[in-house]
Amino acid sequence: MCRLLVVKSEQPIQLSQLLTAPAHSIINQASDSRLRLDAGSINADGFGVAWYGQHDDASTPLGPCIFRSITPAWSNSNLHRIAERVKSPLVFAHVRASTTGALSEENTHPWSYYNLVWMHNGCISEFRKIIRHLQADLSDEYFGVPQGNTDSEWAFACFLERLSKIADPKARMIPHQLLRQAMLETVELISSYTQKIGATDPSLMNFCVSDGLSVVSTRYITSATEEAASLFFSTGSMFEEYEPGMFRMTKADKRERIILIASEPLTFERAGQSLPKNPNQRKSPTHSSGRFLDWVEIPSQSLIVITPRNNLLKYPIVDHFFQHHAVSVRSDHFASRKGYKWNRTVPTMTTTMTGTGTGLGTSSDTMQQQGAPTVPPL
Repeated sequence: MCRLLVVKSEQPIQLSQLLTAPAHSIINQASDSRLRLDAGSINADGFGVAWYGQHDDASTPLGPCIFRSITPAWSNSNLHRIAERVKSPLVFAHVRASTTGALSEENTHPWSYYNLVWMHNGCISEFRKIIRHLQADLSDEYFGVPQGNTDSEWAFACFLERLSKIADPKARMIPHQLLRQAMLETVELISSYTQKIGATDPSLMNFCVSDGLSVVSTRYITSATEEAASLFFSTGSMFEEYEPGMFRMTKADKRERIILIASEPLTFERAGQSLPKNPNQRKSPTHSSGRFLDWVEIPSQSLIVITPRNNLLKYPIVDHFFQHHAVSVRSDHFASRKGYKWNRTVPTMTTTMTGTGTGLGTSSDTMQQQGAPTVPPL
């Protein structure tokens, strides 16, 4: 499985503080996963980083800057040089373990279209059958967008097609409500195609998109009984290093000045736990009993929006795969088999439904953080 990281901050943040310096940064996750303890936990099929300049600077060219490589992330010296010299208020990072598509820069996340950037963690089941349906749905303009042959990039083309019906994908700024609507329609369309062809395995669709001001992300699986690929968020005032390699999210007030969305936590600080100074002495989270202080697990079948003002909005994706239970009773068997093992000691949000909305994530649906419910053993 791939791993991804999204960072949105009020003030530009040094890339090294996110990508290389933390003991469990996404680059270190590429070779040493703490939450996915399986034989396929190494991500050596390339990496990519996208970052935006200051959005209010009229001299800044449209679109993010993207650095991609097919070399392992942990051994790329250029990545370390860039991370030490670049600051950005909005960063997308991705390390790849390929499921479809050859090893090439064209198949490496993230991808961009004018001011939009996109990445994906997961896989679309039986994609070789579904791609014909996706391509038939695309106009000539968006059919020509993919330069590689991954399911992830074709999903991006599908998103652009959906977005073009309600907004201009080439615009410098797109309202987050429209990004959200296009994302929901994309998930719904791909889900319908997997059912149409009778796919036997679920599809894992953790998508992320941004226009440089807003971020929309999903944690979704085409199953009512299985967990989606892992996804967490952390919010606070500052993501700071308090010892070499040791980072934590500090909270000076209730405002969300920095928001992180990640496949795995970047920190392992726990309630009531005294952290060792040597990061190599840390216990794996699967062998420790405390709850993470900085991170909250996003439930399967969820959509997350980060607004331009750094407000974090959380919505359930309501379809026939959605569970109308206060506590999730999903199995992690499929996700473990595909390359990750989620950790139950991380605080989990439960879903509270309000209104009478129907369909995929209607505007009357809201999600609230309710603490850490007990998940029964499987």
